[in-house]
Amino acid sequence: MIKVKILHISKYYPPYRGGIEDVCYNIVNNTSNHFEQNVICFNNNNHNEVTKINGIEIVRVGILKKIANQPISISFYRILKEYIKTYNPDIIHLHLPNPLISLFVLILIPKSVKLLLHWHSDIVAQKNIYRLFSPIEQYLLRRANKILVTSPLYLEDSKPLSKFHKKTVIIPNMISLEKMRLDKESEEKINKLISSYDRKKIVFFLGRHVAYKGIEYLIKSEKYIKSDCIILIAGEGPITPQLKKITNSNRIKFIGRITDEDIKIYMNAASVFAFPSITKNEAFGVVLAEAMYSKAVPVTFTIKGSGVNWVNINNITGIEVENRNEKEFGKAIDLLLKNDKLRSKLANNAYKRVQDNFTMETIKNKIEFIYSTLLKEI
Repeated sequence: MIKVKILHISKYYPPYRGGIEDVCYNIVNNTSNHFEQNVICFNNNNHNEVTKINGIEIVRVGILKKIANQPISISFYRILKEYIKTYNPDIIHLHLPNPLISLFVLILIPKSVKLLLHWHSDIVAQKNIYRLFSPIEQYLLRRANKILVTSPLYLEDSKPLSKFHKKTVIIPNMISLEKMRLDKESEEKINKLISSYDRKKIVFFLGRHVAYKGIEYLIKSEKYIKSDCIILIAGEGPITPQLKKITNSNRIKFIGRITDEDIKIYMNAASVFAFPSITKNEAFGVVLAEAMYSKAVPVTFTIKGSGVNWVNINNITGIEVENRNEKEFGKAIDLLLKNDKLRSKLANNAYKRVQDNFTMETIKNKIEFIYSTLLKEI
């Protein structure tokens, strides 16, 4: 039986770390039994590379530099054109935002090929550039056969999608249970980590150190946390140095980047997961779902139009407070640290919500159904 061919176009792909990249990886590796899938993306250097991961061909195109978070490549157009011609996909699954590549796809996609847009986020920060790109985006949305949106809250608030609700399907982001699975060695590492901080309760943050992640508000909230704890800030980024400069508490530790293997260790060791993102650049929060699965109870801000407040439901799976209110953020963390009964209740609810809604196992059939529906139109 000839498998249907699907070409995923993502900005990057693992081992590059990122929420969109993790989602793309999970879809590709969990639906490949029924569909032939390849990936084309940017490389994080200036070299072109073709590799295979789990039998999937990954074409990584070298970049010259980034402008406003958009990788720039002189060869991507040519390579994409040749690849569409030789691979001859039935469906192009385009992960957005990715403005430059959106334009290339519009120009190069044959009429016979179905276009599935995976709308991970609106373009929020680069407003001047977006004014130029917006007409292209509207053409792309009109050309699309289906649009996947990660939460109903995001769909309701997204201006670019406002005219295309009939094409949209809600497909939440998902976590990999394989990645989060614990064994005896993992349990030993968790206990060792907790012991290394004198068995103090751990408040954990994980993410890129960029402005929209709101890490400064977590740092400022520390003075409102009266309970004994340690605050671990994992990850790094362009604002790491200035975050360290405004930190004046020895309870806050910057631990740098951690491995995929260690993510589950820290999340399972943590009592609270601090997720202080402040804008809808944070469209969903895969790490938020991973933390909830690990029973680290989240504290989040209210973010208009973001799926964060759909993933974490206030007072059911975690606590949500007013945006940028570091005092309320700190008080919410403190409440969870001192009230074990409440924290346990929310932790169990959080775990169940992820188990029921945000695992690859629960979403796989929905993705395959969408692919199959598109193919019926071929």
